[in-house]
Amino acid sequence: MRRLEALQPAYERLRADRIRAESDVERLTAELAAARAQAREELGTDDEAEIRRMIEEARAENARRVEDFAQALRAVQDRLSALDTAR
Repeated sequence: MRRLEALQPAYERLRADRIRAESDVERLTAELAAARAQAREELGTDDEAEIRRMIEEARAENARRVEDFAQALRAVQDRLSALDTAR
């Protein structure tokens, strides 16, 4: 009987841990379902590989646009420098 009494606190702790874990699984499952629904609504897909591809494509496009902007700024700067030397 003493052995059972000694094991009771460990059992109760493990039982509470299991209940918390089950609750976490339910909450996280609901969050995942909501995130997938949001992805389908906003991106047209919830496929992780497709979303990664879309992100990489957007990053590449952003890098291209930044470079285009930098070139445009350099061109303006060159023209302004040319005007200064012409004076």
